[in-house]
Amino acid sequence: MKIRQKSLSYQKVMQIKRPQRLNPKRPWLLFSTIVRILAWLDLLKVNFKYTFNDQGQLDKGPCLILMNHSSFIDLKIVSKLIYPRPYNIVCTSDGFIGKRWFMRRLGCIPTRKFVTDIGLIRDMSYAFSKGNHVLMYPEASYSFDGCATPLPRKLGVLIKKMGVPVIMIKTEGAFLRDPLYNGLRLRKVDVSANLYCLLNKEEINEKTNEQIEEALDKAFDFDNFAHQLQNKIAVTEPFRAEGLERILYKCPSCNKEGYLVGKGCELTCTHCNKSYYMNEYGQLEAKSGKTHFSHIPDWYKWQRACVKEQLEKGDYLLDTEVKIGMMVDYNAIYMIGEGRLIHNGNGFELTGANGELNYSQSPLSSYGLYADYFWYEIDDVICIGDDKALYYCFPKQKGVVSKTRLAAEELYKLRKKA
Repeated sequence: MKIRQKSLSYQKVMQIKRPQRLNPKRPWLLFSTIVRILAWLDLLKVNFKYTFNDQGQLDKGPCLILMNHSSFIDLKIVSKLIYPRPYNIVCTSDGFIGKRWFMRRLGCIPTRKFVTDIGLIRDMSYAFSKGNHVLMYPEASYSFDGCATPLPRKLGVLIKKMGVPVIMIKTEGAFLRDPLYNGLRLRKVDVSANLYCLLNKEEINEKTNEQIEEALDKAFDFDNFAHQLQNKIAVTEPFRAEGLERILYKCPSCNKEGYLVGKGCELTCTHCNKSYYMNEYGQLEAKSGKTHFSHIPDWYKWQRACVKEQLEKGDYLLDTEVKIGMMVDYNAIYMIGEGRLIHNGNGFELTGANGELNYSQSPLSSYGLYADYFWYEIDDVICIGDDKALYYCFPKQKGVVSKTRLAAEELYKLRKKA
């Protein structure tokens, strides 16, 4: 899927009138039906199976539906499980570009990832008042390493405020079929889902915000690579390690960053020549010498610990040239030229557009970072911004997206404790 782009100067972009926030629309049954029909073939291909135990909540009244976010098939799964019940979908605002009319009638509610959005609470309340369910992916972005990404800590407060039952949809196989790092190439893997009532109204009233968040953390505790190994789910495609360097950017043998390359079924460090084979069950095996990490999430956690140590010592720094796109309305991503993105213990600093742009973002502005691989088939991206504009930064330095996301998450934690 691609996105509409337009080249424009920074000054002209800033002069564009911002769109007015509109109340969410009740989804048109016609469009929901079309989506349901289109989803049918893909779900058939993955031999989709599901269990359904909502305790009758979905037919009693509006519910908040939470779902782990693995790949694009998630939306097709929801269309199977919830249709024909009306539901609004909280989605990233860039999904509205060039198709706002259609997205609104599909019931979508735009929001800016990892940016404070008070209007979203109002939109969700409005949807519930009209008897609609609301679907939300609380992780806000796809999993990089097949494990849960951090949840917003005030989600318990939101659930208390809304006062509607919480339904959980947890998928298995969706990540293995289409992991984000692998360049949108699908694998032959079965997909399943479990829909159940996580919290009914009585439980929400009885539990504290902290207890609700504990229940959410438990529901979103998963490891797709561990599940693959335990259940002997074979991924036999010959390209299964390609793009893996997007996640695993630091070599544990020589500690160098940016030298790992995934090709075919192998991941190799071009600095020290250490090479790993990725077997059919998603595990890594050193072709010679020590296997430092056979489990990909363990490697990713080690990288997180390394980033945290750098931050604590004051040694962490991202300094890269970037191409810059801006989003200020739903007409296009406005490409304003090139610039420089710096990330360190003080947060982000983005400059560019011939000296016209100078944007700073503090470490405490968000608990996470909107980062993506091969974003709308353009390139790997780091997105920062506020309620005035979003800045999509495409680094010229390759292999820095994952580290930057880890650093933003760890820096937020460190500043929160200070």
